[in-house]
Amino acid sequence: MTLKCSFFNKYDIEKRTLFYWSKRYAGQLQEGERYQALKKCVTINILNYAFLPNGEYHNVFHLREDRTLITLCDDIEVHFLELTKLEDVIPTQGGLENWLLFLKGVDTTYWEVLKMNEPGLEKAMDTLQYLSQDSEARRLYEARQKYLHDEASMLEGAKQAGMQAGMKAGREEGREEGIKEGLKAGREEGMKEAARNMLRLNVDIPTIAQATGLSEQEILALKYSK
Repeated sequence: MTLKCSFFNKYDIEKRTLFYWSKRYAGQLQEGERYQALKKCVTINILNYAFLPNGEYHNVFHLREDRTLITLCDDIEVHFLELTKLEDVIPTQGGLENWLLFLKGVDTTYWEVLKMNEPGLEKAMDTLQYLSQDSEARRLYEARQKYLHDEASMLEGAKQAGMQAGMKAGREEGREEGIKEGLKAGREEGMKEAARNMLRLNVDIPTIAQATGLSEQEILALKYSK
């Protein structure tokens, strides 16, 4: 799929569309490959100006015979989304209009409604707000993101270290007649070791319980048995 946004350059958009579509389509084949390997290519043009002589904001083109409308090949599909033709009416359900209104620059007071209709818009809105902030605000945002990534890595690392230690202990304890019991004990010990690691890192007890499956009482016992 090729996505193209055009806000200022109105010239030769139809020619440019076919040019980029053809490059994408032909670029699929490697040397010696059969034409059957070619897959459908979809091009989407988002325009901030009126282009086609109709009142529809969304127009889709395919390759069909003029009279019978028989499709020659379904491999080409071209969309034109003209933002200026879209009315500023907030939808009551999910769909393409929510995204287009956001791209069009609908008033931010309507963002919450758009997010409720299309949850995927939240990330796009957060990114736009981030890019619109001053340098200090961006620094704080990036610091917050780094903290969240570091915390997630820390928790996972502690859990994995505990699991490995526990599985090793389980294998060492296991015998032919009791290997299942040994592995079970190893897993339990692994969770306890993970909990100890997280306690040392000052992770709160509810989070440790969620990560390890241990009860809060078991974790408190580990904390005070150090």
